[in-house]
Amino acid sequence: DWRRELCWEKKLQNGVTVMTQKPPVLSVRKGQTATMDCNLGTVTGSAARWYKQIPGGVPQYVLRFYHGSSSPTYGSGFSSPKFTSTHQSTSDYRLIINNVEEGDSAVYYCKTRSLSDV
Repeated sequence: DWRRELCWEKKLQNGVTVMTQKPPVLSVRKGQTATMDCNLGTVTGSAARWYKQIPGGVPQYVLRFYHGSSSPTYGSGFSSPKFTSTHQSTSDYRLIINNVEEGDSAVYYCKTRSLSDV
């Protein structure tokens, strides 16, 4: 089964939640479609960047999607229709992985522009 084993909240020092992901663990059979959501919380109007990380490895940039764009921008080795993204609002994004294979098993996480990027 394909699994995404991460659920966290990134918080500012004042305790305000700025980002959440769900579900914490996702099991999908080979050939099926996996979907996962990212809520940017208080960070609205920014692009969501999705990363794939195999335990013990470095994060791989999968894609970047902005709610004002018609399609995502992909990292090296990732492309449509295997990977795609949608948005439900300016702060709610979804990563979609089609035709799941064993090689897709990893931790996936999203981020947006952090304070260090400003």
